[in-house]
Amino acid sequence: MLIRVEHQTTYRYDRAPRLVIQALRKTPRSCASQHVRRWRINADADVRIHQSEDAFGNIMHALYTDGPVEALSVTVSGEVETSDTAGALEGWPERQPELVFLRTTPLTEPGEAIRSFADPLRRKDRLDLLHGLMSSIHAQIAFDAGATDVSHSAQEAFELGRGVCQDHTHIFLAAARWLGVPARYVSGHLRRRDGEAGQEAAHAWAEAKVEGLGWVGFDAANGVCPDANYVRVASALDYLGAAPVRGASYGGQGERLSVSLQVDSPPAASPPPSQLQQ
Repeated sequence: MLIRVEHQTTYRYDRAPRLVIQALRKTPRSCASQHVRRWRINADADVRIHQSEDAFGNIMHALYTDGPVEALSVTVSGEVETSDTAGALEGWPERQPELVFLRTTPLTEPGEAIRSFADPLRRKDRLDLLHGLMSSIHAQIAFDAGATDVSHSAQEAFELGRGVCQDHTHIFLAAARWLGVPARYVSGHLRRRDGEAGQEAAHAWAEAKVEGLGWVGFDAANGVCPDANYVRVASALDYLGAAPVRGASYGGQGERLSVSLQVDSPPAASPPPSQLQQ
């Protein structure tokens, strides 16, 4: 499947900051389940952009403005050809040993409620455990875009019983790690099956280590394993390490943020005239 992505982030300021610095994790890389055909980052201001790789093997771009800006738009766009590997990840560079992904973070600390929720799954085969965990979170945590923000922890979202894909993923990570399964946060894009291209934010899901299979994806927000509708971009211990944009501005006042995201499949090319059916 060919998936097209255009993701624009725009900042406007009442008073221009002297400097804006951003870390962008918005660029996917090719692996067994996806081939990046083209990808580009553009900014509409005088900026410097340097590409590097972070500790988890994610492609990262550091963006710096060269002077005060009253507005800044950063657009990433491209096309990725995807295939269905039943959630299994192959061909991605692994920069950290799997035991690193047993570490908890403030966003993924398993409180008593999550530990009690996860414990009945402990005796299951690992793959069955993870599918059961995904299904249970999907059934118990309602999707509600207004219930939480990026500061909410797994335990807070679990107690609310609602949240967004970030919250479903943090709860999955907290429970999986409590059960002794290495698991990590993944950010990326989802081509919606209903054909709706406009989206409010990038998507998130989890990956867990399964013996004999390697890293396998689990999307608790939708209750499915990633397939050809998913574009994987970055992974880390939690949202903070895989967020599409993190940054700071110095000076200035009155920052306003707007985001535009389109994820779809381009229309099929028309055949040459000689092949058109009459």
